[in-house]
Amino acid sequence: MQLKVLILGSVWPEPESSAAGIRMMTLISLFLEQGWKVTYGSAAADSDYCADLEKLNVDRVNVELNNSDFDSYVRELGPSIVVFDRFMVEEQFGWRVAEQCPDALRILDTEDLHCLRRARQKAFKDGRQFQDDDLLDSDVARREIASILRSDLSLIISDHEMGFLKKVFKIDESLLHYLPFLEDRLTENITGQWPAYQDREHFIAIGNFLHEPNSDSVMFLKEAIWPLIRQRLPKAELHIYGAYPSPKINQLHNPRDGFYIKGRASDVNEVMTKARVCLAPLRFGAGLKGKLLTSMLCGTPSVTTLIGAEGMHNGLPWSGTIANEAAAIAEAAVDLYSDERNWLAAQTNGIQIVNECYQRSSFAPHFLERMMDLQRDLERHRRKNFVGAMLMHHTMASTKFMSRWIEAKNVK
Repeated sequence: MQLKVLILGSVWPEPESSAAGIRMMTLISLFLEQGWKVTYGSAAADSDYCADLEKLNVDRVNVELNNSDFDSYVRELGPSIVVFDRFMVEEQFGWRVAEQCPDALRILDTEDLHCLRRARQKAFKDGRQFQDDDLLDSDVARREIASILRSDLSLIISDHEMGFLKKVFKIDESLLHYLPFLEDRLTENITGQWPAYQDREHFIAIGNFLHEPNSDSVMFLKEAIWPLIRQRLPKAELHIYGAYPSPKINQLHNPRDGFYIKGRASDVNEVMTKARVCLAPLRFGAGLKGKLLTSMLCGTPSVTTLIGAEGMHNGLPWSGTIANEAAAIAEAAVDLYSDERNWLAAQTNGIQIVNECYQRSSFAPHFLERMMDLQRDLERHRRKNFVGAMLMHHTMASTKFMSRWIEAKNVK
């Protein structure tokens, strides 16, 4: 029997705009490869840059928040698996799915831990070091952890976050599944087509500007790092790409200083492959950084921070340099840009990281097997998760009636 998968997205997937979009399209392709019927629904407005889902034979459906029409829709669809894209979507629709399709496996794709990213951001803006205790008074943490507990399985993209959830929040491992980015092996046929060191030029930084860590990193580059690099390499340029730049970001464009705001890249791999060094001085954030994986897939060494490299290389030598302070980042960038031997060694490190940490063949089969095992024994799995059942009970008793009230108010 063909399984039906319903994915409820916070946005329509834009693989050319963000790592989250790439991640979602990977999940969709994984399900389609099994011969499953996939439906993607979202309450978000349409986007000019979203993937052509119909071309992939994925059904699109517009869903509404606080609207009981969804109940009859999902009941009639009868999905075997429902994937919630981020905890906010599970809050809105999880109780409805549980009520209308009690036998459906409910999976939360966290993308990254929002509570960790926001707590780090707050600590950074407060001018202090982040502490685990910062999360204990966080409403976002309470909401996100509750969502993880209510779900049958949560996909965690970073092994660092896996450890974090088990250590700080005592989440049982039976509710978590580590699923990083999934890539094919970098073979000599692929790496042999990369432009050589001498055929590349300039620096690159890239990231969706709706994601605040990316905007902050560009400000860090402009104010503290790029002037130091430019002193040493007066002919070098920094090309900054990213979807949805704000007016504040666009105002940083200054060709005289070699600082170029390029906006959306029509082909991320093309611009990354032409660059000699990728800069990603992230001062806060969480999860895995798609830009840094892309740099390794394109043979472009990088300079990033501890936050940027976190959870990405499993202790293997980094594909470039990890540094946190502006002077150290600038020094590493100049060295990597100017020294072909170091550059080649960093590129080789990147190949090793991709081939050992992100192999599709290593992670996809285990994930699919885990889903099927849970489906076969879902009742027992849920009985063991008493806290999750308790949270779902109270969610249905509170969120349900709040949603009904909002719906009735909207009708009036």
